[in-house]
Amino acid sequence: MTDDSRSDEPLAGMPRRPARSAVVIGGGLAGITAALALADAGIRVTLLEGRPRLGGLAFSFQRGELTVDNGQHVYLRCCTAYRWFLDRIEGTALAPLQDRLDVPVLDLDKPEGRRLGRLRRDPLPVPLHLGRSLATYPHLSLAERAKVGRAALALKGLDLADPTLDTQDFGSWLAAHGQSARAVEALWDLVGVATLNAVAGDASLGLAAMVFKTGLLSDPGAADIGWAHVPLGELHDRLARKALDSAGVRTEVRTRVTSISTDENGRWSVQVPGETLRADAVVLAVPQREAHDLLPAGALDNVDQLLGIGTAPILNVHVVYDRKVLGRPFFAALGTPIQWVFDRTAASGLREGQYLALSQSAAQDEIDAPVAALRERYLPELERLLPATRGAEVKDFFVTRERTATFAPTPGVGRLRPGARTKAPGLYLAGAWTATGWPATMESAVRSGVSAADAALSALGRPRPSDLFEFEEAA
Repeated sequence: MTDDSRSDEPLAGMPRRPARSAVVIGGGLAGITAALALADAGIRVTLLEGRPRLGGLAFSFQRGELTVDNGQHVYLRCCTAYRWFLDRIEGTALAPLQDRLDVPVLDLDKPEGRRLGRLRRDPLPVPLHLGRSLATYPHLSLAERAKVGRAALALKGLDLADPTLDTQDFGSWLAAHGQSARAVEALWDLVGVATLNAVAGDASLGLAAMVFKTGLLSDPGAADIGWAHVPLGELHDRLARKALDSAGVRTEVRTRVTSISTDENGRWSVQVPGETLRADAVVLAVPQREAHDLLPAGALDNVDQLLGIGTAPILNVHVVYDRKVLGRPFFAALGTPIQWVFDRTAASGLREGQYLALSQSAAQDEIDAPVAALRERYLPELERLLPATRGAEVKDFFVTRERTATFAPTPGVGRLRPGARTKAPGLYLAGAWTATGWPATMESAVRSGVSAADAALSALGRPRPSDLFEFEEAA
C-alpha cells in the first residue's frame, strides 16, 4: 500500500478536505473497536492482525465437530462499553444478560443436599438489593455475614481516584476490615479471582475496589451476568469482520508488523513483509511487551515501564460426557480446586451428551501441568460436585492454556499503565492493559479502543461518531 492522496467527497458547495488515514495494529477487541470508531468518523482505516483471525484472546477453534472457545468469557450489565461493542457488530442477541443476578455456589465441604447457596439480587435500591441474599448465604456464619456488610459499606466509601489505593493489596485491606479467611474464600475471592485474575492478597486495592464498587455497589442490576450463547468466534471474528467490512475498513490477517516510524513530513510508515503502509495516525493495539518492541524512541518517557506490567495465566479444562450431568448453565464452587463450571453444549454444536468447561483463573501453579495430571485432578472433583457424572462416560477431555491471559493486577500496576496518547504525534496505544481504570477484561479492551480512537480523531480534527460515547453517559 502506498501513500493515499485521495480526498474525502465534499458536501455540496464545500471545499474538499484531504483524506485522513490510520493503521490499527492488532485485531483484538481493542483494535477492532478503534478501527470501527475511526472508520465511522470517515477515516480510511487498515487493520492488521498477525493471527489468522480476529478476536485476540477471546476466540474459538474447531476440535472435531466441536466449536471450542479458548476460555469462558463473561461480562456484566455494568460493562457498558462491551455492550456498545456488541450492539455495533449486531451481536447483542447472541450474548444475552441474565434478567437478574443469580449465581449458584456449591460448597463441597457441606454434606450432599446442603451444598447449594446462591448470590442473587432483589429489585431494591443499592445496597438493599443484595441484603436478603447476604443474610441467607449459607456458606458464611451469621457473624461473617454481618462483617461482610460492614466491609462492603467501607469499600463503597473509597475514592477510586485516590492513587494510594493502587499501592495497597486487597487482601490486607479485607483483613483490616474484619474479613475472615473463610469470608475471603467464599465471597470476595469467589468474585475477585474471576474478574481480577488474582487472589485478594495479590490484587491492587484500587482495581478490586473498582470491580466491587462498580459491579455490586453502583446500580442494582450492575452485576447481572451475560455470556455468549454462540462461539466467541461468531462474535469477535465473523460479526466483527462483517462490521469492519461494512465500515470500509481494510482488514489484513496473517500480517505481522515489523516496525513503525515517521517520515520527514510527520506521516507514519508501518512496515509489513513486502509492503509499507503510510498513514496519518497509528493505533498500537497489541500486548504490552509487543508494544514495547514496536514503540519508536521517545514515544513514552520510560518505555521499559511496560515490561514491569506482569501477566497472569488462565487455565480452561474441557470435559465432554456421554449424557447430561448438569442442569444449570453455570455454577461456582467452594471446597475444591474447581472455580467456575459452564455448560457449553449448545454453543459448541454438540449433539449428544454434555460439554462442560471449567474456568480456572490465577492458575500459576497449574498452567504447565500435563493433561494427564489435570485429568486425574479434576475428574474426581467433578464427580464429587455433580453426582450425575459418576456413571457417565468421559468422551473427551482436553485443556486450553492462556499463559499471558491478562495483565497481573498487582499493587503498583496502576502507575505503569500508560494512557492512549504517546509523545509521538499521531501514535496511540490501546489494549486492556492501558490506563482504563478497569482490570484486564473485554470491557477494558473496548474502552481502550474508544480512548485511542477519540485521541486520534481529536488530533485529526474529525468529529467523533455520534453513537460512540453513548455508553459513557450510561455508565
